[in-house]
Amino acid sequence: MARPAVLVTRRIPSAVVDRLRAELDVDYHDAGPGLAPAELVARAQGKQGLVTVLLDRIDRAFLEAVPGLRVVANIAVGFDNIDVAAAAARGVVVTNTPDVLTEATADLAMGLILAVTRRIAEGDRLVRAGGWRGWTLDFMLGSEIGGKQLGVVGFGRIGQALARRALAFGMRVAYADREAMQTAVARPVARAAAVAAGAVSAPAQRLNLDELLASSDVVSIHVPLSPETRHLIDARALARMKRSAYLVNTARGPVVDEGALAWALRERLIAGAALDVFEREPEVHADLVGLDNVVLVPHLGSATTETRTAMADLAARNVIEVLSGRPPLTPVAPAR
Repeated sequence: MARPAVLVTRRIPSAVVDRLRAELDVDYHDAGPGLAPAELVARAQGKQGLVTVLLDRIDRAFLEAVPGLRVVANIAVGFDNIDVAAAAARGVVVTNTPDVLTEATADLAMGLILAVTRRIAEGDRLVRAGGWRGWTLDFMLGSEIGGKQLGVVGFGRIGQALARRALAFGMRVAYADREAMQTAVARPVARAAAVAAGAVSAPAQRLNLDELLASSDVVSIHVPLSPETRHLIDARALARMKRSAYLVNTARGPVVDEGALAWALRERLIAGAALDVFEREPEVHADLVGLDNVVLVPHLGSATTETRTAMADLAARNVIEVLSGRPPLTPVAPAR
């Protein structure tokens, strides 16, 4: 009896490929960039499983063109590249890789907070360009974060992990979760649900989004991309922030309107920003590139050897489970 076949669309650790090959027939695309849409459809023919990344668009047309597909395992927490509802309607299981990248992404978010508030990347560029003329008392002054408020937009696993780190630096934590962003009522609490569960070790204040933006010294984005969160941080939201505040985004690029952000940074409506994700990756808004008060890094949130290996391994195990007739480990349910 022929074994089920799986297409792996990008290069992944060899140990994970070996795990797949022990159970399945593997078509492995490990050369150069990803497959173009037409190539992806062609290579997926006859496959029952896919191991994909966020750059692979699995929409309704793709699903209709690959009728034998049974599972799509996305190597990411997010899954906005996949039409989950269309997949469910065709009986195709969609999985993602939650939990395994939480700590790495929170580490990067904390690093970006320090980088932008202390002007680390700007200083690095200056030294490399030969522009440093020596120490002076008022040279390249940044902002301390101790005693300041971190506003976390989206208080899921990564948002809570960042809160733990911020508390260790002496910051206060406020957050807006999904319900708070949909209501106009601020409900401060002695301890957030995450605190009660032991996720953070000090009080966190629950605010609606407007109040969080107006009161926070650093705002960090940790929401998934959806129609409701696209351009959640727009010109109006940026105008609500303190002129001394900083914006950090390690979630999804389109959550922030990059044109509006460039305007706010140029006009000094906010002090600075740090972005790991962009609206049209790998393209970056031209007006952002020329600004010194923004840190730009190339989607490094989960980019550690340990985390990327764990993500690929979880995706592989999901494919093996489904194609072996067992339930997936981390399924994605269609939105209701």
